[in-house]
Amino acid sequence: MSALIGIARMAAESPLLEAKRRVAYFELSGKSLLNRCSGRRKIFDWTVNPYRGCEYGCRYCYARYTHEFMELPVEEFETRLFAKTWDEAMWRRDLRRVKAGDTVAFGTATDCYQPAERRYGLMRKMLEGLAGRTGMRIGITTKSDLVTRDADLLVELARRNRVRVFITVTTMNTELARRTEAYAPQPALRMNAAAELARRGLDVGISASPVLPWLTDRQQSLEAVARAAREAGARTFHANPLFLRDSAWAVFLPWLEHEFPHLASRYRERYRLGAHVDTAYRDWLRARVEQIRTRYGLDSRPDAFLSTRPKQLSLFA
Repeated sequence: MSALIGIARMAAESPLLEAKRRVAYFELSGKSLLNRCSGRRKIFDWTVNPYRGCEYGCRYCYARYTHEFMELPVEEFETRLFAKTWDEAMWRRDLRRVKAGDTVAFGTATDCYQPAERRYGLMRKMLEGLAGRTGMRIGITTKSDLVTRDADLLVELARRNRVRVFITVTTMNTELARRTEAYAPQPALRMNAAAELARRGLDVGISASPVLPWLTDRQQSLEAVARAAREAGARTFHANPLFLRDSAWAVFLPWLEHEFPHLASRYRERYRLGAHVDTAYRDWLRARVEQIRTRYGLDSRPDAFLSTRPKQLSLFA
């Protein structure tokens, strides 16, 4: 076996910060806390992920592939977590690269308000470091009600920047959520967080993504999320279908065979050509979601992957 290099070597040499019954936390150093986006499918200008790995254990999580970069098993994505080394001087230096009008998206690969945040407070420190900045587009995506802890900072940032918080709620069915997102906060807690942020005057959106075929794509299921979103004061609602990279499929399929064995063959057929569902299903789901949005008076978030759209619209329609 060849010697580890790059981030794989850094991960292997990371010091243990803390170990719990199910999760071990390690510290991961780096040259920057801010990642520049590039390429034809660019969605944001900058992304920030304070943690690598996520202990919520969502069975469908696409981001499991990021553990492969560190030459770690994808199954350890939810049990072997890395908190990035906090360096205030580095963060302030990074922010000097951000121009007015740029979109900075937090939590694009792992949840930035997962339980590790209670211990290490990286999001809080990063948001405090944004104080005084003007003209940025700041987006946060999370499944955690912990985001309300930072409502004061977000309100202050929203005075000089455009701030939007997306809270992911794939289903209002508590039992189904427990099975698909084993350690994430219950859907009602997430909607309560959305309501609290909206009450504070923040721009809140609800994401029902990913939509799981035959599990969360029914009219009744999506309407329940949209109805709760409207009642919480959210402005936008969107939902895109599940896509399954090989790393996600390796975890999702065994789980599906155990929890919903009658669906396993249907998923194999639906995803036999690759990570994405076919165009017909995407069009069908898009029409259903648009109908629901209209019914509940919610705005859309334009499809982030349509390269013909201005990149800023992906988060701030």
